[in-house]
Amino acid sequence: MSKVTPPKYVKQVLITLQSRGYLAYLVGGCVRDMILGVHPQDWDICTSALPEQVRELFPRTLTVGIRHGTVTVLINSHAVEVTTFRSDGSYADHRHPETVSFVGDLTSDLSRRDFTMNAIALPPDGLVIDPFGGIEDIRRGVIRCVGEPPRRFEEDALRMFRALRFSARLGFGVEEETLAAIYEKAPLAASLSPERVRDEIEKMLLTNRPQILLTVIEAGLLDRYLLPRRGEPASELIRLTALPKKALPRWAGLCAVLERHGLIASAGEFLSALRLDGRTQRCCGDCCELLRTEPPRTPKEWKKLLNRYGVDTASCAAQCSDALQSRRCYAALRAVLKSGECFSVRHLAVTGDDLVELGLRGKELGEMLNFLLEYVMDYPENNRRELLLQLVRGTEES
Repeated sequence: MSKVTPPKYVKQVLITLQSRGYLAYLVGGCVRDMILGVHPQDWDICTSALPEQVRELFPRTLTVGIRHGTVTVLINSHAVEVTTFRSDGSYADHRHPETVSFVGDLTSDLSRRDFTMNAIALPPDGLVIDPFGGIEDIRRGVIRCVGEPPRRFEEDALRMFRALRFSARLGFGVEEETLAAIYEKAPLAASLSPERVRDEIEKMLLTNRPQILLTVIEAGLLDRYLLPRRGEPASELIRLTALPKKALPRWAGLCAVLERHGLIASAGEFLSALRLDGRTQRCCGDCCELLRTEPPRTPKEWKKLLNRYGVDTASCAAQCSDALQSRRCYAALRAVLKSGECFSVRHLAVTGDDLVELGLRGKELGEMLNFLLEYVMDYPENNRRELLLQLVRGTEES
């Protein structure tokens, strides 16, 4: 076990439960992360205490998950999820159990969990309980289902995405039978909500191994959102690692690869189906469009592109061009941005109000602003208020 230990508020919950005669263990992802030497973001406890008994022990609780045996205990500004030992009933929707039954022993509770590395329990005395060999699988870097993999994925189809996401995040391999079951049960992924699928894809995209999405595609987990396969985008997906670990450029890069291989009709349609926000849809759609054209060659061309598409889209397109097409666009774009030179009417040294005072209105006003913008993009050193006003007066007089 690593030197990572639970904070005082978590120990307080464990000790309180134990002092009243209940069994209580840290369980799930927090134990896995502690073994890996990573400080957990969330802390989960399983216990023999029933939900109402947990609520009696702690003055501040939330009961959002009480239907499935979970009570959220609030300690100062912290939250700890405490779940009664349980077994799950049938999963009619391949996502949630229709019923849960509270059980009296820890092993039964651990046996319902997804992967062996998440089925390890740790009591306050530090003696690890690992009935399914999770510690050894962590040591070997293997993701393996608890019990029969097909059954685990029939219960909850999202587990197939989680297996591959953990593989990408931790650098673990997926055990042979578990991987075979993902390919076998992939059609069940069509029952998952687009939002859930979107979140899993984004988490994979933001790892050091976004190319895991090749396995997601090959297995058929995204068949609901893709056109019939025309090619496997293996080498391009590997190139996504060269993009910053930010959602926008990585979604844009993924869309560009999928479009290139004919797996999606357009970035907009694909991202809309996955319920991404309008800004991401527009940015990625424009980015894919720009990648099909020659990049700007001069600072003025970059400024015109910035004016039309904005900084976010221009940056995504430049970064994707570098990563996917082996160009050097982003350095050129950054040089333009760093220069502080004007590329938008908003950055002109004069405003529309200044031109109104000179008598310009309506279409004439807009045309003059565009003229001034074109002028200062050619002569950036002349973006000075008095000079531009003098230019307007001279133009109007002529």
